[in-house]
Amino acid sequence: MVIRAIVADDQAVVRTAFVNLLGTQDDIEVVGEAEDGVQAVRVAAEQRPDLALLDIRMPHKNGIEAAREITRASEGATKALMLTTFGFDEYVYDALAAGASGFLLKDATFPELLHAVRVVAEGNALLAPELTKRLIAAFVKQRAAPVPVRTVEELTDREVEVLVQIAQGLSNAEIAERLTITDHTVKTHINRLFTKMGLRDRAQAVILAYELGLVVPQGRRPGTLPLA
Repeated sequence: MVIRAIVADDQAVVRTAFVNLLGTQDDIEVVGEAEDGVQAVRVAAEQRPDLALLDIRMPHKNGIEAAREITRASEGATKALMLTTFGFDEYVYDALAAGASGFLLKDATFPELLHAVRVVAEGNALLAPELTKRLIAAFVKQRAAPVPVRTVEELTDREVEVLVQIAQGLSNAEIAERLTITDHTVKTHINRLFTKMGLRDRAQAVILAYELGLVVPQGRRPGTLPLA
């Protein structure tokens, strides 16, 4: 299958670079470009891509607002992969909550770009890289914690264990090995967990785990970001 993507960034050089790199792949087709969030929403509505690569900071409508509108209008069919210049961006948590499925630094390598696009387009969240785990941990800690509508009492003990493992960035296979259960059983627990808690993907699961206090940022050394 060919991944149909759009690229939105207000910096023409950066946008063109991403478009050209993605265009070298047989399984990726760039079907549209945008220089701001308003154009991104319009192009996404016209092209109905599988993935929208969005700069977080854009004029007129930022990437977070664009991601929210694009994912909502497509009912989740278009996945949002966010671009950020900095390893620590004040809008990362809000972007996850808006429906983004992953993050990519603008100085990412070509293999990292392709990996991110393919992972997110397949419907998975790009949460394994240490950078993303640190960002999520930092922002959940800094934000005023909302009163969660959902509670851990709604889950079985095993589902809680699985949720914690997801928040720590483990894959299904790694969770199965750690809990000494089969991959199929892990998938069953995840499906039930997502249904009970109204979760769309692993990104939302990570947010929920922090908000419920199941995973907390550990202590940090001065000048470093807290680790998950």
